[in-house]
Amino acid sequence: MTSMIVPHCSDLSQPAAIMKRRRVLIFVEAAFAVALLVCNARAQGVSANLCKLTPIGEATVSAVHDGGTLLLADGRELKLAGIEVADGSRETLQTLAAGQKLRLEKLGNDQDRYGRLVGFAFPGESPQSLQAALLAEGRARVSARIGAKTCAEALLTMERAARADRRGLWADPNFAPLQAENLTRLQAERGRFALVEGKVLSVRESGATIYVNFGRRWTEALTVIILKRQQRTFASAGVEPKRLEGRRVRVRGWIEQRGGPTLMAEAPEQIELID
Repeated sequence: MTSMIVPHCSDLSQPAAIMKRRRVLIFVEAAFAVALLVCNARAQGVSANLCKLTPIGEATVSAVHDGGTLLLADGRELKLAGIEVADGSRETLQTLAAGQKLRLEKLGNDQDRYGRLVGFAFPGESPQSLQAALLAEGRARVSARIGAKTCAEALLTMERAARADRRGLWADPNFAPLQAENLTRLQAERGRFALVEGKVLSVRESGATIYVNFGRRWTEALTVIILKRQQRTFASAGVEPKRLEGRRVRVRGWIEQRGGPTLMAEAPEQIELID
């Protein structure tokens, strides 16, 4: 048995107007937006490969550790997969999850290097994950690696809607996507997770590495690094590195400094075409 990040098409007949609280309205609107995309595709005869997760059990929340981590009654620690949280996330997660019984589902590995359980969490009978709720309220960003294109797109759709409406952290200009040629800001974000936008000026290869350059010199703007052995994975997901030249893109990941600012792209969902 598998679950989806978005609600089933049959659920769309339920009016969102019955939800009185603003938080629930935001959550429902964003979730329905994703579901409508899926259902429209079906109505038009288009194959819609939904994000399917694998159940890994149930657990009850005993405490909220931070905006992206829950302590479970059985002693385990749950790291919410697929998101990077920000200030204010803990309060929102407390409201959503405190004392709740969760259905836990995974996409890929269900444990990180620290021994924490990693997965998607669905409170009660809700078809929506806690991750989706945090993204819809603008209290989280989609992380660099999700593990499946369909799952990544469902989460990114919610993030885009929250950003467009300036919800949560998106109301703060400091969280706006950085410009790829803004060295001062990029250097200030070294070692941090960030979104960066810009026009790709060139794509070069050297040995086993592909360099996606946003500046004429690698010291003047961001450079995205892709290992050549991953080129086929990117291409099959519709992100062919060599065809990025001249395109405006949004990339996400951890900013590092190697002479100039760099960002390692290990998964195609880290790169969005925005032109």
